Amino acid sequence: MTAVVDHVTLRAQLQAGAEALGLGLGESQVGQLMDFLALLQKWNKVYNLTAVRAPQEMLTHHLLDSLAAVAPLRRHVSGLQQGGGAAVKLLDVGSGGGLPGVVFAICCPEVDVSCVDTVGKKAAFIQQAAVALKLRNLHGVHARVETLAGPFDIISCRAFASLPDFVTWSRGALAAPHGVWLAMKGKHPDDEIAALPPGVGVFHVEPLNVPGLDAERCIVWMRPVA
Repeated sequence: MTAVVDHVTLRAQLQAGAEALGLGLGESQVGQLMDFLALLQKWNKVYNLTAVRAPQEMLTHHLLDSLAAVAPLRRHVSGLQQGGGAAVKLLDVGSGGGLPGVVFAICCPEVDVSCVDTVGKKAAFIQQAAVALKLRNLHGVHARVETLAGPFDIISCRAFASLPDFVTWSRGALAAPHGVWLAMKGKHPDDEIAALPPGVGVFHVEPLNVPGLDAERCIVWMRPVA
């Protein structure tokens, strides 16, 4: 009986967090996020996808943390779609257990999300999640990001690498001339921004508030500059 109560409690916390973030998620999307949480717990026992084990911590430190970036992502995607054309393509680098890539795919069905990881079992988990959650816009890619050609309109990462390494390794996959990088970070990374290579500029550092998490979070938005 406790497990049922736990599930109900977690779902209520997830819904409350999504509402606090103003995401307007449908029941089916909340259900997919809960199913993803269950998949993450199940596969984590065998494949060590994340160091976070407790479902409550997975909810706040992973799901809600990733959900905090959804509204900014939607805003940027909306700007790209005003010109019409093909579906927006996003590459999530070093996606691990699919964070934030799977969350983005659930909450932004109009975005085609590829999650790349150098660890085969993590890419396999993304593929399994895509099938289990019926997400046609989600793909797991087992590769080094440096080998990918793209082009991707948005390249994201969360707790992956320093900003200079992230943009250097993924630059070949970024669409020209409109592509952007979306890097989820903790505190404002002044030193990493100062160390960015020539030809990469920060155009916005956006603070994030994560429901239920008392920690600093931000998105560093970057683009190629002449």
